[in-house]
Amino acid sequence: MKWELAMNNCFLQENFSDRLGGNTFGTDNTVYKFEKIKRAKREAMDKHPGIELIDMGVGEPDDMAFPEVVSSLAEEAARWENRTYTDNGIDEFRNAVKRYMKELFNVDLHAQQNICHSIGSKSALTLIPACFINPGDLSIMTIPGYPVMGTWTKYLGGDVVNLPLTNKNNFFPDLESLSPDHAKRAKLLYLNYPNNPTGTVATKEFYQKAVNFALENKILIVSDAPYAALNFKGNPLSLLSIPGAMDTAIELHSMSKGFNMTGWRLGWVCGNSPAVNAFAHVKDNADSGQFAAIQKAAVKALENHTEITPKICEKYNRRLTTLTNILNEIGFNAKAPEGSFFLYVNIPGGTRNGTAFESGEAFSQWLIKEKLISTVPWDDAGSYIRFSGTFIAKNREDEERVLNELKNRLQNESFVF
Repeated sequence: MKWELAMNNCFLQENFSDRLGGNTFGTDNTVYKFEKIKRAKREAMDKHPGIELIDMGVGEPDDMAFPEVVSSLAEEAARWENRTYTDNGIDEFRNAVKRYMKELFNVDLHAQQNICHSIGSKSALTLIPACFINPGDLSIMTIPGYPVMGTWTKYLGGDVVNLPLTNKNNFFPDLESLSPDHAKRAKLLYLNYPNNPTGTVATKEFYQKAVNFALENKILIVSDAPYAALNFKGNPLSLLSIPGAMDTAIELHSMSKGFNMTGWRLGWVCGNSPAVNAFAHVKDNADSGQFAAIQKAAVKALENHTEITPKICEKYNRRLTTLTNILNEIGFNAKAPEGSFFLYVNIPGGTRNGTAFESGEAFSQWLIKEKLISTVPWDDAGSYIRFSGTFIAKNREDEERVLNELKNRLQNESFVF
């Protein structure tokens, strides 16, 4: 039996696809960023069992969905008619999305032609390249950022060009830096605002520039907008509200960030009708739709968005503003984000006692092991760390306690900037 298992493993090792690494798949001993963070956290907690680890690396809401949404799920899950497959979504959800997009963003959509639900934004980003990418085609991505659409572009034989988001360019990609060949081969342009990890919110001027670029070069913009409603300054902005965008863009929205429904796995793709139709066609061959009860509970959330999302915005804006002030008092050059959950901060060069930080990852590891503060490092376009406002706190008083504890741990350290 052991011999047969060994033979089977050897046989399969030779059959793994090239996109996974071929016969080397599973043999790579590289330890990736988030695994390094997990290991450092375990080590720090084992070494200091009586000290609380302050986790500011979590990128999802720290609270449950609102009570009326949870109650709606329970009620709808008990209904006989909700037990079956939903394929590309139910009318009630599409109609609720249509109303929501009009009320919040002043975007007019046709419920059937311009909207299709998704099992979360991540799932949608895996399917979109299958609609447009042939071998040799190009997806334009931004770094630092969420790589899923680029990963699937490569799986399909396409190429990826990464545009850095730098402070010099206000954390917007420099579209004019693309070569004529890249612009010609590009089929997809990925944008993400409010941005993870930088916290930058798009302006109408930047969106118009992106739309003009996409129209000129015949590229589809994929606007990944799960944080769209979490705008701390001014009114939330949708790319689809920009003139010309409906001819060259789709937008991905999520019930996760603005409604505390992360694990529920529900979102939608909306915008350009042919592109949404292509997505729906591929999706129909990839899944059988999200549970109808979840979609109907989401309708309840969307109908109450003026009550739910502002409360979420207020909490994370408050936390991130306080965190920004704390870091600036210590000597960091932190700028309060305009949206999202995140505060993106350039790291210090080291400490006055001689410790040097050559990268964001090095500083992040030091924070975990020496201060029991967990963050996420980014070294794609400069050396930064990302603090998240979604740290666990039971109530407002506990929130203040956590932030004061973080301040106490950092202010006794002399950083060199």
